[in-house]
Amino acid sequence: GPIPILADAAHSLGATWHGRPVGTLADLTVLSLHPAKILTTGEGGAVLTDDGDRAAFLRRFRNHGIATELGARHDWTYAMVELGFNYRLTDVMAALGTSQLARLDAFLTSRRRLAARYQAALAGHWAVELQTVHAAADPAWHLFVVLLRLDRLRVDRGAIYRALRAEGIGVNVHYIPVHRHPFYQKRYPDLEGRFPVAEAAYERLLTLPLFSAMTERDVDDVVAALDKVTEAYRAG
Repeated sequence: GPIPILADAAHSLGATWHGRPVGTLADLTVLSLHPAKILTTGEGGAVLTDDGDRAAFLRRFRNHGIATELGARHDWTYAMVELGFNYRLTDVMAALGTSQLARLDAFLTSRRRLAARYQAALAGHWAVELQTVHAAADPAWHLFVVLLRLDRLRVDRGAIYRALRAEGIGVNVHYIPVHRHPFYQKRYPDLEGRFPVAEAAYERLLTLPLFSAMTERDVDDVVAALDKVTEAYRAG
């Protein structure tokens, strides 16, 4: 049969594409439920599918390959029918995730409102470039990332990062390209320079604070600090 499509949606729970929500766009959709994500169980993740056979396989796979779920077991065999692992989410973590589901719409509404305020404040900014959002997409805004216009600044991204941190702004960088991680540099030393678009983008990337509990005043404070720091380092 056709090869199933497996989607990594670690950052995009709640987003839509042409009106279709993440989780319905692939055969299997993998979520991260780390504390920093839009919805959390404290740690761990989940897999979404509307295929009953795949769902049954995943339930076995997460539970040592045992054929039956505890609630449905009417014997004592714990029969392992295929190779599986101990990938179960604890009941406490699942309860936290279930309670978070009830708040997901509120989280998404807040993030979208804050992202729109950033976009309005930074549109056409002389020192930063915004990401383009496709007309068919409605992002979940796990992160709000800008690209610094380094040709208009007399310092690199690192100096802007440190200056904003000194202003009390929790900026970050998401993420170092995979081939630049020490493990891959050691194992595949010839990859440097092979991905010029990713490498060029990485030099300019800066993630601005964005979380559901932020206020619009917080966004304004971030923008004001960004204005201050970039102006101080304006080229020429």
